[in-house]
Amino acid sequence: MKIGIDASRAFVSERTGTEEYSYQLIRHLAEIDTGGSEFVLYTKKGSDIDFELPDNFSLRELEGNFLWTQIVLSLEMLKKRIDVLFVPSHSIPFIHPRKTVLTVHGLEYKNCSECYSLKERFVIDFNVRVSLRWAKRIIVPSWGTKKDLQRIYGVAEEKIAVVHHGAEKEKSPVRGDDCDKESFDILFIGRLEKRKNVLGAVEAFDLFMKKIGGGANPDKSIRLVLAGKKGFGYEEIEKRISVSPYKNNIRVEGFVSTEKKQELYLSSSLFIFPSFCEGFGIPVLEAMGYGVPVLCSRIPSLAEVAGGAALLVDPANVEEIAHGIEKFYSDEDFKKKMIISGFDNLQKFDWKKCAKETFDMIKK
Repeated sequence: MKIGIDASRAFVSERTGTEEYSYQLIRHLAEIDTGGSEFVLYTKKGSDIDFELPDNFSLRELEGNFLWTQIVLSLEMLKKRIDVLFVPSHSIPFIHPRKTVLTVHGLEYKNCSECYSLKERFVIDFNVRVSLRWAKRIIVPSWGTKKDLQRIYGVAEEKIAVVHHGAEKEKSPVRGDDCDKESFDILFIGRLEKRKNVLGAVEAFDLFMKKIGGGANPDKSIRLVLAGKKGFGYEEIEKRISVSPYKNNIRVEGFVSTEKKQELYLSSSLFIFPSFCEGFGIPVLEAMGYGVPVLCSRIPSLAEVAGGAALLVDPANVEEIAHGIEKFYSDEDFKKKMIISGFDNLQKFDWKKCAKETFDMIKK
């Protein structure tokens, strides 16, 4: 069986959620037994692959950037036939094999429509709607996303499979009993945008600092660290930080490399992820893997991923978020308990398992 994979997002220099999923999935598909199947990875020109591909994997670098999926990849599908196409995102090329498998990561543009521009909502909705109709099977990372597809688009249940993302457990150098640090860094990693509730994180940090007695000269060892690309609504976040009485305790890192991200996790005392909408929530598992306790939103997808190993809060309640931060700050026993629970929870998520289950869906 000849399987094509849209790998256009997998080997970019700055990987976020969908890109990280594509990268890890391809990397682990290359490690499992696929029974002699042949894989063709379709990438944009100049893609840099940092791991060795086995003999049954080949690379097709396609020329062109304009409407890469709908024009460039479509033409490739017309010229060189394959048995199955796997698209690890929400957009299937106009020309595609009858057997095409799609991954839909989440419907945030529907569930948090105010966090997207009108143009973004229209374009994503159109792509998803058409792709859902074209796809033979659909993979989703959580039961919450499956329910959303059924509720919003009326997709038949038997067409959808839940395949959880994995977690890189080999990058877990911190033991569960090692959480005493001189500083208290509160870390957020994700796109710095309205949907991720970064504004709420800043407001909660202000409340927390006020609760613990931060006055005109706040303790500089307590910091809120925000890492990620700028997204929709960042200007409002930037403005809110500028008027914070604790602005000198707030550090904006922007997008960070893998090495810098590891450094941030290892130096942090708490990871917060108060997002309004998520399809899965890879950073929650990343934090647990580095031995960082987690506070995240009480929304279906994050509750599913956290599995009782995080403190869940109402993302719309800034006081509840602040109280949660204070709980981790003042209660070392609770903090250590959550770290150990995080390591236990992490065992349920494995990229190789994700690759095997995805391959099972592709070959059906």
